[in-house]
Amino acid sequence: MSEVHTINRSVERLGGGIGGGLPLLSLPVLAGAAIWAFANAGDYGVGFKVLGAALITLAALASGGFYATQPNEAYVITLFGGYIGTDRKTGLRWVLPWYGRKKISLRVRNVTSEMLKVNDKRGNPIEIAANVVWRVADSAQALFDVDDYAAFVNIQIETGLREVASHYAYDHAEEGEPTLRADADVVGARLQGDLQTRIAVAGVAIDEAHLMHLAYAPEIAGSMLKRQQAEAVLAARRTIVAGAVGMVENALKQLSDRGVVTLDDERKAAMVSNLLVVLCADREAQPVINAGTLHG
Repeated sequence: MSEVHTINRSVERLGGGIGGGLPLLSLPVLAGAAIWAFANAGDYGVGFKVLGAALITLAALASGGFYATQPNEAYVITLFGGYIGTDRKTGLRWVLPWYGRKKISLRVRNVTSEMLKVNDKRGNPIEIAANVVWRVADSAQALFDVDDYAAFVNIQIETGLREVASHYAYDHAEEGEPTLRADADVVGARLQGDLQTRIAVAGVAIDEAHLMHLAYAPEIAGSMLKRQQAEAVLAARRTIVAGAVGMVENALKQLSDRGVVTLDDERKAAMVSNLLVVLCADREAQPVINAGTLHG
């Protein structure tokens, strides 16, 4: 049986640093004490020189423990490779100088992916790109569980975009199915959920995801444009014919109800034909005056 290896995920914990006010005030005190020790070394012996040197060394070490944290920044504190905690408090901060400090930004980041050439659900080649808004939520996971969390996020955005695009047709899907072109909100919500699952290991939160670019690939764009134009013409024709039929029906009903003229079936058929030609034609109708009768 093969062994299953589980990875222990890091978990952020707050702490590691203290306010830098008191350590900062201690520096002039240590410096003054060192000067006083050196000044009195002639009266009190070599011991005061050693004391002065020790105080200067202590002040120098203490000065190496300061760091400043800006809003929406944090410092991850480590000691000899071990994780101590994450300091999210802003302002001047201080730790013992032998503690390691790694700054990490918690600010929101906006990434627009490269334009990708992928196949949609129907196998049509399309060009697609997405805009993703993300931020670091867990600093320990971001630094310790992946090698480079920013590069990791960018790669997963491309992978997730390819995966989501393959589940939807560009347009003209089956009845009730969303499409990439007409249902951007649905596609964006699925992309956001898919990305959040993929990059959870990096301690990153996805705040927003939506498509930025969507088009057929150049090799089929012309054919697809002709198809869309033909479908638009057919849809317009269907609307025109439906309206014309209603107008003809209404005209015949009003003529009959008002007794304007009595038409037999043959004359009704001729009138319907003429009206449909007039209403559905692409050009303006040319009036023709008939001085005779229908039967010659």
